[in-house]
Amino acid sequence: MYAGRVGGTREGAADAPPLRRDAARNRERILQAARLSFAAQGVDASLEHIAKSAGVAIGTLYRHFPKRIDLLLAAFDEKFRTFMAAAEAALRADDPWVGLSSYVETLCGMQAGDRGFNDFVSMRFPSSERTEAMHDQVCEAMETILGRAQDARVARRDLTIGDLIAVTWANSRIIEATTGIAPRAWRRQLMLTLESFRYRDEVELDEPPLTRQQLYDAMARLGAPHRAAEEPASRKHGS
Repeated sequence: MYAGRVGGTREGAADAPPLRRDAARNRERILQAARLSFAAQGVDASLEHIAKSAGVAIGTLYRHFPKRIDLLLAAFDEKFRTFMAAAEAALRADDPWVGLSSYVETLCGMQAGDRGFNDFVSMRFPSSERTEAMHDQVCEAMETILGRAQDARVARRDLTIGDLIAVTWANSRIIEATTGIAPRAWRRQLMLTLESFRYRDEVELDEPPLTRQQLYDAMARLGAPHRAAEEPASRKHGS
């Protein structure tokens, strides 16, 4: 989900100097603690708690990850790769409908297991070039997968990627309501939604889809309460 081809490499990974053994160990401890905290508490999980869980000082966390967004990107890197691998699989599927439906189900399933990833895929952080590039590539992949299904006349002609992203918004609330009560309830709602996406020779809906700008603005609005993710550590801690 990084800029470039589907399934691209981590930005700057090849150029980064190797870490000392103790620094590398601290970084991995921070990432392990962050993955658990973000999964349980969302993208606003306490960085102080993450540092404490990792057994390091908060200053050590910020030396490795100067902004919360840096930690989020590193913590979710593996999930991003899994998600883009699902996009590649969808494009290779012999049946374009299977490709589309399995791709959307993979996304919703990843949301169900990780509150932080659930938050992150639904939002835009306009001042972060890395997340903007990531979301742009996600949208490009969605558009290609959807277009393939529409060309094969197995998906509604009037579907847009805005409709697919709206599924993630709805799925987010379903997960929030049913976690710990009926943890697989989201799958039933997804199945019903996907059935409504199948091609039928019907008239178009009376209500038009979101424009690209409306979709972007809506995702940016969802990210607005979490803008601290984009701020440098020095601004929040006065260091």
